Amino acid sequence: MKQLLLSALVACSIIHAAAQPPAGNASPGDWYGEKVQTANAIDIAEIPAKLKEKESFNTKVKAKVLDVCPKKGCWLKLAVNDSTTAFVKMKDYAFFLPTAVKGKTIVMDGEVKMITTPVSELQHYAKDAKKSAAEINAITQPKKEIRFTATGITVVE
Repeated sequence: MKQLLLSALVACSIIHAAAQPPAGNASPGDWYGEKVQTANAIDIAEIPAKLKEKESFNTKVKAKVLDVCPKKGCWLKLAVNDSTTAFVKMKDYAFFLPTAVKGKTIVMDGEVKMITTPVSELQHYAKDAKKSAAEINAITQPKKEIRFTATGITVVE
């Protein structure tokens, strides 16, 4: 019986540890996923105009992180301009970022496109962000947004 309880405790500890964002300060030079060279990155503010010309494309952008998934570090929200944000998911769920990246400037490689995110997915991200039940229930419309699929991220500032 003790062995069963001990095994259950170890399993719960491993699961809990795996569901945490990685530790770290997200200091300049730190990288996640594939290492990204920071030279020649375009400002993220250029993306909306480029998406009018192409449906999707690969790019390297520089942007400020507004938010990061507090649950696992599995998504980011970036500032595009004063009124627009972009949402970032990691390609193949292959890497996560520490919550310390919030407020920092990054350079990211990946694919960008304009998508319509369904209500269920928006509510899921709101739950991840620990929003209140009222805030989650207020999400009733899909949202058209800029979506990046990152292959690598380097912290620059």
